[in-house]
Amino acid sequence: MNAFDLSGRRALVTGANTGIGQAIAVALSHAGAEVIAAGRRPCDETLALMQGGRALLLDFADPLAARDVFGAEPIDILVNNAGLIRRADAVDFSEADWDDVIDVNLKALFFTCQAFARAALPRGRGKIINIASLLSFQGGIRVPSYTASKHGVAGLTKLMANEWAARGLNVNGIAPGYIETNNTEALRSDPARRQAILERIPAGRWGTPDDIAQTAVFLAAPASDYINGAILNVDGGWMAR
Repeated sequence: MNAFDLSGRRALVTGANTGIGQAIAVALSHAGAEVIAAGRRPCDETLALMQGGRALLLDFADPLAARDVFGAEPIDILVNNAGLIRRADAVDFSEADWDDVIDVNLKALFFTCQAFARAALPRGRGKIINIASLLSFQGGIRVPSYTASKHGVAGLTKLMANEWAARGLNVNGIAPGYIETNNTEALRSDPARRQAILERIPAGRWGTPDDIAQTAVFLAAPASDYINGAILNVDGGWMAR
């Protein structure tokens, strides 16, 4: 038995049109899963990199966007990657920026997990992988709603594992470190911030989306069947510093 083989499994990956979500969708596909790449924009580039699969338009500005997705066909693996980030000093942060980020990063994640669980619990098998963040553990700077949402993702991951592990669902999270994606473009374009971050990473480099994708394959595969409620830091050693 290959403990990392996903043949015969169907996966839904949200926010799969670019960056970490795209890398996860491609990696799951190459591990054998039939992947549904979901995004609020078309996932044509992702589909071209995958081995089969299809795309689905889902905009989590509506936190209940996925409420009807899981009843039509069995989905074995859910990866909640879709997310927003807005930057401003806490003293100036707007209510709109707070609500927009919380709705996508936290509220939509919970109700997508709920819809998945309602379909998967009767089957007694399923894997949920929530994309958390280093800011699930740290405060960060100028991203108050993002920090609040990612703390919430870590907490909900543990709560859902507590409720569903004995019924066959594994719920875990991945906390990416500083990864070269659109979300970190503002940091990477600031030479001082980029260098300060790099100097703290024991691995001596920024991460890539593939670093996260291979961890997602592990959490989706039978190899991780006894892992429940974990938030795996994939950060080059940042949190150990």
